[in-house]
Amino acid sequence: MLGAIEAGGTKFVCAVSDEDLTIVEKITIPTTTPAETFAEVFKFFDRFELQGIGIGSFGPIDVNPQSKTYGYITSTPKRLWRDTDFVGAFEERYQVPVGWNTDVNAAALGEVTLGAAKDKASCVYITVGTGVGGGAVINGETLTGYGHPEMGHIHLPRHEKDTYEGFCDYHGDCLEGLAAGPAIEARYGTKAEELPADHEAWEIEAHYLAHAAMSYTMTLSPDCIIFGGGVMQQPHLIHLLREKFVEILNNYVDLPPIEEYLIATGLEDESGILGSLLLAKQALN
Repeated sequence: MLGAIEAGGTKFVCAVSDEDLTIVEKITIPTTTPAETFAEVFKFFDRFELQGIGIGSFGPIDVNPQSKTYGYITSTPKRLWRDTDFVGAFEERYQVPVGWNTDVNAAALGEVTLGAAKDKASCVYITVGTGVGGGAVINGETLTGYGHPEMGHIHLPRHEKDTYEGFCDYHGDCLEGLAAGPAIEARYGTKAEELPADHEAWEIEAHYLAHAAMSYTMTLSPDCIIFGGGVMQQPHLIHLLREKFVEILNNYVDLPPIEEYLIATGLEDESGILGSLLLAKQALN
């Protein structure tokens, strides 16, 4: 059996599957303290004979195998989780190979293997929710180096109507600070899903996401960019995003048709957990 954890800032999704990635059982656990959360995860996995575990985690995390803190959650805004040895805890308990990457890299792996980017060599996956994160698969491999992508923390040109200062603890008005769900709520005093489709919030949101997509296109040249997360559940947003992207790209590079390039998830909310199962399979093999 393969075990997988999609470790998010508000919840952990844990699943067990067979080698064909058919999920046998799945649970959701609130993210509290490392000790409390791990205890609940152990309680779930202890019922199965695991051959490998894949973990897609919120970050920043240490993905450098040569580092002394490989497998740790590092400078996360979730202060209780800073300097947590995530991989070590699961290697010690289960004595099996552990695949380790960011939650968004795991989601990108899920989408390029099984979802909207299936049969493509590359994709970028962007989640827009309580934060903004991005992962990538390039030439079949998840994108990591000394560290890992932090695509939500790039700086972008300001929308002319936007005076909001941004909420990111580290960078203020980076992409996450301006375009995540809490930024929309802070500007208008209500949650994104409660705003009408013709509200100016969506024009501003599309502006930031389109400029971000432009940066990822110019830097990584992926086969497609996939958007997921709670904020992207508004069906009009992807259309506004495409319109703005085409405008600012100004035909500079050749791309697939826009409806095939900026796309929604194919696996919906399963991208991360299926990608984490793929990490487990990779570690085992």
